[in-house]
Amino acid sequence: MASKTARVLVIDSVEQKHGDWTLCFQFCVYDYGDGKKDNGYRFIWKKPDGKLQAARGQARIPDMGSIMDLIESAKKMGWAYKGDTKTI
Repeated sequence: MASKTARVLVIDSVEQKHGDWTLCFQFCVYDYGDGKKDNGYRFIWKKPDGKLQAARGQARIPDMGSIMDLIESAKKMGWAYKGDTKTI
């Protein structure tokens, strides 16, 4: 299966520190360059220098509490369901 590469535009983001690294939960627009765009969510790490850690679509999440805390932060900021037809 051929993989598509996409440019990612981050619309909203919440962060949680884990030592020197930062775990981010983001709502993004994925632009495939062929006129097709998709909205979606992702978890991604920021390195201590502030740059994103490229991980080919995977981000190791240390525990369920981190996931829940980041999603709750996104809900409080009002964008957790931005990509859904569901409303808070």
